[in-house]
Amino acid sequence: MRNPLIAAVLGLLFIADMAQAQTLVATSNILVNATRRTIDFTSDTTTSIRDSKIIREAHDDAASFVASEGDIRGAHLEAAFSTLRTRVPEARDASDQVLAEAILAL
Repeated sequence: MRNPLIAAVLGLLFIADMAQAQTLVATSNILVNATRRTIDFTSDTTTSIRDSKIIREAHDDAASFVASEGDIRGAHLEAAFSTLRTRVPEARDASDQVLAEAILAL
């Protein structure tokens, strides 16, 4: 009697894990695509954000920020946030987390 119950519980846990993983992948794809559209632009008077020295220097700080869930905020990352929000209108309303992930994706 215990074996079918254990198998049923394990089966339900497996299905729940698969659903959660698919939701995480879908959410990640949405965020990455939205951020890529936000960041991936070229201005007539400036170079691409991707080529910006400030953004490139913020990569390690962005990784620390994302890994620490926002607890670690480096000076390069703060400068990159400021640059992005100044130069990219869509970035003004984006959260720091989304911008940090966008910097890592570049």
